[in-house]
Amino acid sequence: MDTADMTGSGIPSHLMAELRQAAERAAKVVRDPEAMRQACERMDRISEQLRKRHGVLDIGTPAIRELREAE
Repeated sequence: MDTADMTGSGIPSHLMAELRQAAERAAKVVRDPEAMRQACERMDRISEQLRKRHGVLDIGTPAIRELREAE
C-alpha cells in the first residue's frame, strides 16, 4: 500500500473520505437503501474471506468467561 495515500491515522485517504460521507449521511438521518445494500454485501464478503482464512473466530465467549471468573 502506498503510504503517500494514507491519512495521519494510518487509514487510506479514500476510505477516510468514504467514512466521512457515511458519517455526514448518518448525522442528517439520510437513509440510502442502495448504499446500505452495498455495505451489507461488502461486510458479508469480508466476513466470508476472514472465515475462509482463519476459520470461525470466537473471541467473545472466552473473554466474557474470563471476565466473569475474575469477579
